Amino acid sequence: MAILGTLLKKGIRLREMLEEEFTSPADLQKKELKELLISASATEFGKYYNFPGILKSFRSGGNDFYQQFKKSVPLHTYNKIYADWWKLALRGVKNVTWPGRVKYFALSSGTSEASSKYIPVTKDMTKAIQKTSVRQILSLSKYDLPPDVFTSGILMLGGSTHLNKRGSYFEGDLSGIQAACLPFWFQHFYKPGKKIAKNRNWDVKLDEIATKAPEWNIGIIVGVPAWLQILMEKIIEKHRVKNIHEIWPNLQVYVHGGVSFDPYKKGFEKLLGKPIYYIETYLASEGFIAFQAVPNRKSMRLVLNNGIFYEFVPFESKNFDANGDVLPDAETLMIDDVEEGKEYAILLSTCAGAWRYLIGDTIKFVSKEEAEIIITGRTKHFLSLCGEHLSVDNMNKAIETVADELNIAIPEFTVAGIPHGSLFAHHWYVGTDSPAKAEVIRQKLDEKLKELNDDYAVERSAALKEVIVDVLPVKTFYKWMESKGKVGGQNKFPRVLKNTQLDDWKTFIQPYQNGDRS
Repeated sequence: MAILGTLLKKGIRLREMLEEEFTSPADLQKKELKELLISASATEFGKYYNFPGILKSFRSGGNDFYQQFKKSVPLHTYNKIYADWWKLALRGVKNVTWPGRVKYFALSSGTSEASSKYIPVTKDMTKAIQKTSVRQILSLSKYDLPPDVFTSGILMLGGSTHLNKRGSYFEGDLSGIQAACLPFWFQHFYKPGKKIAKNRNWDVKLDEIATKAPEWNIGIIVGVPAWLQILMEKIIEKHRVKNIHEIWPNLQVYVHGGVSFDPYKKGFEKLLGKPIYYIETYLASEGFIAFQAVPNRKSMRLVLNNGIFYEFVPFESKNFDANGDVLPDAETLMIDDVEEGKEYAILLSTCAGAWRYLIGDTIKFVSKEEAEIIITGRTKHFLSLCGEHLSVDNMNKAIETVADELNIAIPEFTVAGIPHGSLFAHHWYVGTDSPAKAEVIRQKLDEKLKELNDDYAVERSAALKEVIVDVLPVKTFYKWMESKGKVGGQNKFPRVLKNTQLDDWKTFIQPYQNGDRS
């Protein structure tokens, strides 16, 4: 196996060199948009918004094509594009926003919506995701990995791969749709295998994986941090070992995404017997957007030439209302007009028939030249009751620092903005199983946020009068997720709670606040 692994690694390096790009991000994106418009020009959407007319503007050079695209096609939220177009595709109508009939819809509720969203997953998108997945595997050649890793299994802990048949289409988790379309060559490496992956009972699935774990040679694990940590704890307990490397000695890589890994890292590493590489990925129901392409960087490279055209909306009050909803006349930019260090919301136009679609995430560019980004939060997951402009990125960094200073693990947290007399307060709910005093966490958290965010510091001496901290056991967060049917897979706890979601959370945690932690 070591010889085979060495050959595979050499082959990966060769293929990566052959695929290396020497084209500017702007040129790649111009070509991508043109190909998307050509493909969809005969769809109902393409005819309605005059895609052939937009395509003619590509001849004139410069950015005329983009100005025409912006002028012709409006911005779309999920509710708008679903009501106007995607609901027709859901009924089986062909050629709505992308050629052909949509066979698969990914169910996605994110972390802020109560009802499920139906995101179309076309054959072209499935191929694009697979292609980007291979690119990410190729990037492993840049890491100092032993050859055996390239012949080991890959454990992918997603949602159930069971798909529901609904008339002319199938619905389910994106992980299920992708599993149904796995290339033949990958099936040998894929764990836990199709039978276990189809199980819709999350607890039973974890038990089955824990039982089978010693039979597999796992080199790479993939999944959301919280659920993967729960699985590893279960495996360690079941087989009475000290750490996961006693079960999987060749485990070298953890590919994570969906949420910041920093709050989980301290607790996660307690389960390991030796250091491993952490690789961040940005895979959403709408497409494979970016992945960490270079070791030891805390940034990801946008995928610019594989089925997605990006636009960037400066995340400012002139473009978004107080609820985080994008305004119809919001300023939008192509990749060549963005600035490093500035926060943007992302719009996608894709080979699944999304057009100028607000995905809901916010990012910053750390390298414009290399199209390297970090995720900073969600358009609706920020707090600005009185101008404090507190982002999820600020929250993650503050929590990580507090956890380090107190030498405790804080894998989960959420925060709400609440009235305080005639002014305002922030109410934090901190999840930790370590001994911790709420007042100590409150003081340190407040101090760190003042250092990270000048607007927050100003408002703490003005309208933001109080910071409140409640400490809860970590399982409280996961049990609330379970009560919402959002256990496992790609589900994440919302970092900001608002409106009815906050009311529901407050009701749910009352027994824990009253001392009942069972």
